[in-house]
Parts: sequence; structure tokens; C-alpha cells
Amino acid sequence: MIPIGYVRRAHGIGGAVLVRPLSDDAGRRYAPGEVLRTDEEPERSLKIRTASSHKDGILVSFDGVSGRGEAEAMQGVSFLIAASERRALQGDEYWEDDLVGLRVVGSGGVDLGVITAVVFGAAQDRLVVETADGSSVEVPFVAAIAVTVDVPDGKVVLDPPDGLF
Repeated sequence: MIPIGYVRRAHGIGGAVLVRPLSDDAGRRYAPGEVLRTDEEPERSLKIRTASSHKDGILVSFDGVSGRGEAEAMQGVSFLIAASERRALQGDEYWEDDLVGLRVVGSGGVDLGVITAVVFGAAQDRLVVETADGSSVEVPFVAAIAVTVDVPDGKVVLDPPDGLF
């Protein structure tokens, strides 16, 4: 299951929540009438009654969530989809979960570490690489540095600038 967003906090007194989307298509995933699965135990499905853009995410109200107390209880709840429900990727796009765990090697074949996370940024995304000594290096995920991404072979080849590692 893949997270597509989570509840940041309750909003107002009517049961609405502020959702931080983590989706490939937030406009479609958080549209009125859509049904979202939660990561709660037991899992539940919630039908979106209303959704609107907000400076901090998306304001969402659900059928069956009617007051601030119920909305506050949802803080931290994540919404999930099956990996097979994601959109098709373009040639130079990757899912975060496909990158985490890949080996990272320098263009000369030197082992640099393992990708432990992807940090999404406004200007560019960054790969967090844990090196053999346990330190972490954030590498800009741009074509000039990440010269080859080979998910099936489990590795990323980097041509990092001097001093990055």
C-alpha cells in the first residue's frame, strides 16, 4: 500500500480536516465522491463530501465525520492506495519507494552508499545517501549528477561534484 496523504489537523467545527497530499494526482484523489482507505486498525473507507484547496494542503470533509472531535481524532491518519492504482510513469520519472534501497556508485564504480530517503524540494528533489561510515549525504537528483538510474539492477550511478562525498 502506498500513502497518498495524511491528516495534519482538524479545521473548524464541522468535521473538516486539513490533508497534506502525497499523491501523484491530488486533484483526482481528493475529489468529492472519491473513497479513501485509511491506515487505521481496523482500516476504514471514507467518502469525500467536499474538498478545496488551502494554503497548507487540501481541506476535506468526509461523510460520517461530523464534528471537530471526530476530525481531531483523525490527526495523523494516512490515506493509502494499492501500488497498482498509481499512474503510469514517464521515462525519467520514478516512485520514491522504487529509489529507496538502491545502491549508489560513482561513475568510476566506487561504492558510495545506499539511498535511504528522497527529499522533495521546490527547485529539485534530493536523494539521501547513507555512506559506509553511517553519515548521510543529500545529493541533488538531477541528470547532471544522477547519470544512470537502473531500478531493475538496483543501482544509481552518480557523477557527484568534488567534495560532495
